[in-house]
Amino acid sequence: MTSPDLIYTLLGAGALLAAVLPRLLAGVPLSLPLVFLVCGVILQLLQLPMPELDPVSDRAWVEHVTEICVVTSLMGAGLALNRPFGWRSWRATWRQLGVTMPLTMAAVGFLAWGVLGWAPASALLVAAVLAPTDPVLASEVRVGAPTDSEHDEDEVRFTLTSEAGLNDGLAFPFVLAAVALAAAAGGRVTGGGIAHWALVDLLYKCAVGVAAGLAVGALLGWLFFRAGWRAMRLSEHREGFVAIGATFLAYGVTELLHGYGFVAVFVTACRIRAAERAHGFHMVLHDFVEQVERLLTAALLFLLGVFVAQGGLGPLTWQGALVGLLLLFVIRPLAGWVAQLRTPAGPRERLVIAFFGIRGIGSLFYLAHALGSPGFDVPARQLWAVVTFTVLASVVLHGVTATPVISRLDRLRRRKARSGRAGTDPGEDEVAGERL
Repeated sequence: MTSPDLIYTLLGAGALLAAVLPRLLAGVPLSLPLVFLVCGVILQLLQLPMPELDPVSDRAWVEHVTEICVVTSLMGAGLALNRPFGWRSWRATWRQLGVTMPLTMAAVGFLAWGVLGWAPASALLVAAVLAPTDPVLASEVRVGAPTDSEHDEDEVRFTLTSEAGLNDGLAFPFVLAAVALAAAAGGRVTGGGIAHWALVDLLYKCAVGVAAGLAVGALLGWLFFRAGWRAMRLSEHREGFVAIGATFLAYGVTELLHGYGFVAVFVTACRIRAAERAHGFHMVLHDFVEQVERLLTAALLFLLGVFVAQGGLGPLTWQGALVGLLLLFVIRPLAGWVAQLRTPAGPRERLVIAFFGIRGIGSLFYLAHALGSPGFDVPARQLWAVVTFTVLASVVLHGVTATPVISRLDRLRRRKARSGRAGTDPGEDEVAGERL
């Protein structure tokens, strides 16, 4: 049995490490999530009385904790983006959503059906669960804190951050399609079922997510920056915790309207940012959200390490591991490269955008959510093993490579921006605008 005193000790040490490690690891090819993942494995192997973790029996707990982590990270991502919304300026993002995501799901679903021998419902589920990307697990590939400039974000960081901000919600229709297919008698697809999915799960819920996000974001933007009563103009009081209130308000209202709350949270954050783009209050909100997000991510990756060390990958077959590795090394890079052709990114940048399709907390949430419904032919523990292995491999692979790869791109951009200048340093906008 786990001692409460041990839990308090781990919580305190973990919180302090989450504050110290980002500075200690600066420039080192190790990410914070990777360190906490390894710590979880080590402490379990030391035979300390760690809690027994079972995502099958504790499914509801896993679903809600990962849900909170995802919505928090979505708010942080939206608040950090400096580039105003636009069909042309966000062209690379739309390519990732409209080309990379469908191609990735199709390829993973085909592999799960052909290599693993899973029924269509389970194959579609694992494809949808592994579809969303999660840059929170490799902070080097995210945009930084909000600034006054609209043009100081390089194409790699912007594309990966905005892609993850939106595809975390857009995977939901396909998860629901897998749930509906598993529940259908004999796995038969009917015209009425397809119509319901297209009209309700895809169109209606996405539209509600966007509309609710815009409405809540507009309301909060007015409240933060333009309210006539000074006590209500929260930007003048610099209280960062209101970002959490904005997150849960947008998410809760949208879910009550049966829309996609993940979409709404990201849209709300972008709309708040647009209300007064250069205001310093955005930095206050972003910093608070980032601290909460860092703590939640550290805790979840630590528990994931404990789960792996307790035998969570026991049901994994070599075929399941192969599907995860093919996703990370072949499917995502190829699909991402194809999607980025004829976008503003240069050849090197397209390679980096294609490679860093990081899988993480969103995948764990979607799987826990889907397994609350019956009908899947594959045992739940086997599904968890495949998804956990893929997330684990992504944390290791991208956590080790993110810092050196992104740092090299930054050096090349700065060197290119300096070439031809008479001893003056280029501005951040000029550096970010260089294409490699």
